[in-house]
Amino acid sequence: MPTTRTDPLTLEVVELIGTVVARYHDEYEEAAARHALTGAQARVLGLLALEPTPMRKIADKLKCEPSNVTGIIDRLEARGLAERRPDPADRRVKVAAPTEEGREVARRLRDSLHFAREPLGELTETERTLLRDLLKRMLGTV
Repeated sequence: MPTTRTDPLTLEVVELIGTVVARYHDEYEEAAARHALTGAQARVLGLLALEPTPMRKIADKLKCEPSNVTGIIDRLEARGLAERRPDPADRRVKVAAPTEEGREVARRLRDSLHFAREPLGELTETERTLLRDLLKRMLGTV
């Protein structure tokens, strides 16, 4: 069983991480709303803009049920922002992909997120690299 750290520095770092996450989430929700999207729709569209993705993989990344992703993709399709395609590697599997308009909306969403990007720009490249590496270490993805 892991030990619970309650030293003041650890507690302060945990509080700061929580504040950063909350502010990022708030800005993301506001940016999504400006495009008449929910936060979940915007997150899925952002994932799709990186690469066409099987629906189950989207559900895994968002930590939600595949049926929720189906509904989100349905709504994005209805708006002309996404489409379903057969997976070239396994035609039995459907992947969701952004349409050209969906890629453009995802780009505008990404470009409108200033909270995290602007303060990071004030850090040196070395500081940003260290922060990235520390976050990966915290997540166990090093």
